[in-house]
Amino acid sequence: MHRQPAFKNVLPGERGAVLWLWPGQALYAGPSLDLDMHAGSVACLAVGVDAPFSVRAEGGQAIAARTALVPPRLSHQLVAGGDQMVFCYLDPASRRARACHAEMTSEGGGFLLGHRAEERLIRLGEAIAESGEEWLRTAAPVAASARADERIRAATRRLLDQPESLISADEMAAAAGLSRSRFLHLFKAQTGTSFRRYRLWTRMLRAASLLDAGHDLTTIAAESGFATPSHLSSAFHGMFGLTPSRLLSAGLTIRITSFQADQ
Repeated sequence: MHRQPAFKNVLPGERGAVLWLWPGQALYAGPSLDLDMHAGSVACLAVGVDAPFSVRAEGGQAIAARTALVPPRLSHQLVAGGDQMVFCYLDPASRRARACHAEMTSEGGGFLLGHRAEERLIRLGEAIAESGEEWLRTAAPVAASARADERIRAATRRLLDQPESLISADEMAAAAGLSRSRFLHLFKAQTGTSFRRYRLWTRMLRAASLLDAGHDLTTIAAESGFATPSHLSSAFHGMFGLTPSRLLSAGLTIRITSFQADQ
């Protein structure tokens, strides 16, 4: 499903944004949105399209950067220095996340900094409504040798396919042929986040897809596994640092594609 792109033709001073969605991956480009201090359940590559930004972990010093990879569960705040940002949310179980990690050239304050293809990511970010797939490939070029544990890959695929399900970690562990404690340990080691937080991420993906289809927040919450719209809004803020209504105020265009982000 595609809507007409809204980001490339946004005039100076106008607010517009585009959100690309793939299974387990999301790519936002648009206004900085004044993100609150938050900790995401997925890795996030941040790129300042028209200027550097500053980012700091809770209790830490601000670091100036043009590209920064924020690991899962690190409480942080980002302040944009310009008008346009790109945030690439990477499923930590995917080869893409590991490939992006390998592209960063330095570290500081809990973050990985300086993407090797920084200049190209900035250029592509200027017209990302037409180049989301190319941007993702540049940010996270998949290494052929990267491999994940197939039992955990099967578990993450099931969560992505059934985000509204109440399936428990015990059931997942049994399906993987592991004890609950071993499954949870391996899941966190492979994905970089907990089972509970990862399941929340998959529900956010479903919510965004339903938003694109034009459903109201009550329907979106129910079909994404959230008890109420306020539960959805609170969880969304906890993951991304802003509410769904704040994101919509940016003049959001959502693009859903059949491109497989983990290829």
